[in-house]
Amino acid sequence: MKIQISERALHWFKDEVGLEAGKKVRFYSQIYGTSPVQEGYALAFTIDSDSRNAVVETEADGITFFIEDADLWFFNGHDLHVDYNEKTDEVEYDYIISK
Repeated sequence: MKIQISERALHWFKDEVGLEAGKKVRFYSQIYGTSPVQEGYALAFTIDSDSRNAVVETEADGITFFIEDADLWFFNGHDLHVDYNEKTDEVEYDYIISK
């Protein structure tokens, strides 16, 4: 599994969330949502200072994006692609079957 952050999504995280180099973003599953990979669950993110339980991570412009072992089940064999949706002015998630 891997995480891919588009340039547009990275720009959104910097502008809207105020992230800068050295910060860490954890993606995690939350109940009572929708996603194409898990019925009844959605993906969320939080700013986290500790990524020691990360099983998947990527870095973009000094910002670490990661998923912990406890949330790996959510992705069900998919990679996470994070992009920016101009219409909603939010990040959006795309789940691509891992190769």
